Order: sequence, then structure tokens, then C-alpha cells
Amino acid sequence: MPEIPDDLLVRGYRTMVKARRFDQRRLKLQRSGRIGTFAPVNGQEAAQVGTISALDETDWFVPSYRETAAHFWRGTDPKDILLYDAGYNEGGALAEDSRTLPLAVPVGTQMLHAVGIVHAARLLGEEEIAMTYFGDGATSQGDFHEAMNFASVFDCPVVFVCQNNQYAISVPRSRQTRSETLAQKAIAYGVTGIQVDGNDIFACHVAAREAVDRARNESRPTLIECVTYRLEMHTTADDPSRYRDEEEVAKWRQRDPIERFGKWLMARGLVDDKGIERMEEEITDEIQAAWKATEARIETLKDVGPMFDHVFAELTPELARQRARMQDGHSPGGWKDG
Repeated sequence: MPEIPDDLLVRGYRTMVKARRFDQRRLKLQRSGRIGTFAPVNGQEAAQVGTISALDETDWFVPSYRETAAHFWRGTDPKDILLYDAGYNEGGALAEDSRTLPLAVPVGTQMLHAVGIVHAARLLGEEEIAMTYFGDGATSQGDFHEAMNFASVFDCPVVFVCQNNQYAISVPRSRQTRSETLAQKAIAYGVTGIQVDGNDIFACHVAAREAVDRARNESRPTLIECVTYRLEMHTTADDPSRYRDEEEVAKWRQRDPIERFGKWLMARGLVDDKGIERMEEEITDEIQAAWKATEARIETLKDVGPMFDHVFAELTPELARQRARMQDGHSPGGWKDG
């Protein structure tokens, strides 16, 4: 067991609960048409909090599109995530000194970004490390292999965190690769690889802490495979009942990382029923306040001009027509609105 202060243990649990409640609220907002599609984190909270908690604030966090729990640990404001979900890129804007990148929708590209960031830092003589996240499906992408190979050849201090949630959207793990594990893919590149129980926050943290130490002290990459499960849909545009049965889901629900961690904390007197109830109420209030703030922010972003400003050096007549049409409240094309 790693030595972790009690306050950080409770913070980790709260972060996991907050991420799940946030998803539940977002699902309602998405179903009512107030935000767009998103990727729920439900079931993968321990894999994210366990690993990201081993990283320093001055290190780079390079996520894919499902790292809500990791984002919350790093201090990302829920209203920024909601603003992005509502279709406004302003929600992904970075502070000048931020080491937390916005979500990356293309599968696998963020791994290359992580490697490039720390390689550039080394060329500048700076000591920086990065942790990047991806799913099992991304290991079938060329980006994964290119990133792993480059990181090993050029001694890039990157921690690659693969959340093996058993499905690449609807493609099961068995149809993605014949490798016995995903962690063993590291061997081909001379990289340290390890497979851990992704629903055990402590196993994830120990593996990540060792990987961070290796990156910081030896400038070497590590691949961590966190074996976990996506309890909800891939995104809100997905229907998982079409490719997996409820019996399988029920089996994994018995290993729910939040219930598992919560029972451990209660057994040691670090939380109790009343404390968890207060925590839930606080989280509900935080999420509601975040949505209200997001709605208010959206009202200030009605100007559609910026989306046309950076297409060409000079605005073309057609783009000028489209911009004028949108500013009048119509669709940009010539089709009938509605």
C-alpha cells in the first residue's frame, strides 16, 4: 500500500464521485438538447484519479476525450467542460501557464502531442514530463506505435496510460489484437510496460508513481495498462445494448471502483454515511452552479463572427454572406432553417 495522506485519499474519493455525478447531470442536459454529445467516464474513475494523482502540477496532462475525473483532479472548472460540450471552443481555452491540455477527439493524436511536448522541452534544456491517456482502441492506431517508438528512441519522459475498458466503441478487446495483454506491446519498443487492476485506485497510483519517477529520474517512458470497464455508452450517441449484454455489465458493476474505494475508506473511519451525504449535496450544488454560470456565459458568446475570421486572410463574398446570415439567426447555407 502506498503512503498517502488521509486528506488526499478523501479528495480522491470526492473527485471520483464528482466525475460520476457530473456525467449524470450532463446526460440529462444532452438528452434535453442543451449540450452536445460527450464521453462518460462511469467505471473508469479509479484508473484516472489513481494515475493523475502521481503527477505534479508542473507536469503535462495530455488527455483524450474521456478524462473528466483526471481533469477535476487537475482543477479544471466544470463550467469550462460544459461550455465546450455546448459547442463553444472557449471552454477549451488554456491559461498561459497551464500544463493541462484540452480534450482531444481524434483517436490517438494526443499521444504524439505528449511526446512532442517533452521532446521539445529536452531540446530547450527543460526538465518536464508528461502523462497521456487513451483507450484500448487507440493501441490499434499508428499514432500509438509512432509515439511509443519515438519516446523510446529519443528518451522522452512520457507516462502512457491505457484505459483498457474492453471496447473500442463496439469492437471488443478480442477483435482488436491477439496480444495477450496490451502492456506487452511496450516490449517491442524497449519500454517498461505494466498491467494493473484499473478499478483499484491504489494499484493504479503505485504503477503511476513508479512510472513518474522513471520519467523524472531516468527520462524513460512507461506504458501502463489499466484493466477496467466502461459502464455506460461510448458516447451519448452510442447504444451499447447492441453489442454487449447486461449480464456482462452487471458483472463489472460488482467491481464498481467508487463503491470499492468508498467501502475501504469507511472501514478505516475516513468517511461515514453522513459525511458522504454532505459531500453529495455539495457536489450537486457545485454542478448546478456550474451549469448556471455556463448558461450566462453562452449569452455573452452570441457573436458568430470569430468562426469566419480565420478561414482566409481576406473574407470571401460567400463567407461574408454566411456570416451575415448567421448573425441574423439563420443557418449558414441556403437550406431551409429548422
